[in-house]
Amino acid sequence: MKNILLTLFCSLVALSASAQDTIKNDSTRRVKVITDRDTIEMKVGNDKKKVEIIFEMGDESIDHNLETDTIPNRPKGDKKTSSPIPKVKKSKFFSGLTFSRFDLGLAKMLDHGKGNLSSENEFLDYRSWKSVNVGFDVVQMGYKFHDQFRVVVAAGFDWTHFRLKNNVIITEGTPLGYENSDIDYKKNRFSSSYLRIPLTFEVKSKAGAFPHRLKFAGGPIAGVLIQGSQKFKSKEEGKRKNKDDFNYMPFRYGAFARIGYNGFGLFAKYYFNDMFQDSPDQIDLKSLSFGVTFFL
Repeated sequence: MKNILLTLFCSLVALSASAQDTIKNDSTRRVKVITDRDTIEMKVGNDKKKVEIIFEMGDESIDHNLETDTIPNRPKGDKKTSSPIPKVKKSKFFSGLTFSRFDLGLAKMLDHGKGNLSSENEFLDYRSWKSVNVGFDVVQMGYKFHDQFRVVVAAGFDWTHFRLKNNVIITEGTPLGYENSDIDYKKNRFSSSYLRIPLTFEVKSKAGAFPHRLKFAGGPIAGVLIQGSQKFKSKEEGKRKNKDDFNYMPFRYGAFARIGYNGFGLFAKYYFNDMFQDSPDQIDLKSLSFGVTFFL
């Protein structure tokens, strides 16, 4: 599983680097991934070629800040003049590191399309207001077709934590099973972590219609399992944690939607396949999450 994740990330980074190298000349090159947040700058290169990568949180202003500035070569001995530096037309393609689409919301299990769990799944009963989903993107690349529409493919991380009500220990092996415990757990958290890969189709309102632009986004989303875990907290044992895949689906797929304004919005994610594999009692047990999103 670690090899799969490493391969996916390396592929995205390689594609990003390849896209940046399409701007070729013996001058300074600048690639910007920008919002209104603090800036981190990195410069790589030699005297003939320099690459400046600017990384910021979110991507609210990436559309109008993604550009390449070209400084023409000057003959030796020629003094610099005060003439302005010509700029190449802004690129429609963008890629790089990011911290954006930060989701924070509630996690739900849907059992045959219903919020109530069946008798076979009662051991997974959870506290609704303490079961959460958290996720964000760290790498992205996309294409801006025009001012109001663009397509972005990204990769990031997604965690789902269910706070179980019962004093049960989820057992390792197939199918998914459990054991009742005599210990009264103050915390019994059953979790999964995934590498998420969303494909986003994004539409914005016209510039000038509002002080900030409305944003509507949605599309398919895939996930590759990183790890499952169960964390306990009690007086008898203190804190302890079990790590296993716990029959979580190794690959999941679904759809998501977001609506936002000025970098803040709402999101919903639903996965079409089951949460667990090779577990007959958990057939048609699916995952839903919804809440607020930042750095949209």
